[in-house]
Amino acid sequence: MVELTDTFCHRRLNEEYAALCRSAAAALARKRPSPLVRGRLEIWACAIVYALGTVNFLFDRSQQPSLSAEELCGAFGVSKRSGANKAKQVRDLLDMSQFEATWFLPVELPTTPSCGRLKSMVSLWMHATLPREFQKIAYRKGLIPYIPADRQGK
Repeated sequence: MVELTDTFCHRRLNEEYAALCRSAAAALARKRPSPLVRGRLEIWACAIVYALGTVNFLFDRSQQPSLSAEELCGAFGVSKRSGANKAKQVRDLLDMSQFEATWFLPVELPTTPSCGRLKSMVSLWMHATLPREFQKIAYRKGLIPYIPADRQGK
């Protein structure tokens, strides 16, 4: 499966996506029981890229790299419905979200819409809703003056 994601990422995306896919595959393999023992490898490989693509705005044409869900699923020989359904399972199993820094592409972080919105909405969010990991990133980027979770004991 990692060979499938590596090949796809090196051809269509980048090394950062490939590394995240390897991390996600390893995390899924460590689950007990591992969900990877059931189903086609192509569907799992597609789902991992799809899940990470969702978190990193891969389907947004204003981002680079970008592709459509149809292009992604087609490259793996998987229906869009199967890819999307399995990707949802991957996101749920690995707690992936657009505010979970673990699954962000390092090179994409400053340009994601979430970070852009953060600049204008930080006063509304910083004390109540941002996870500590995202607050740390915002602090390192100079977007907020301190990490609110540290002051609130969270």
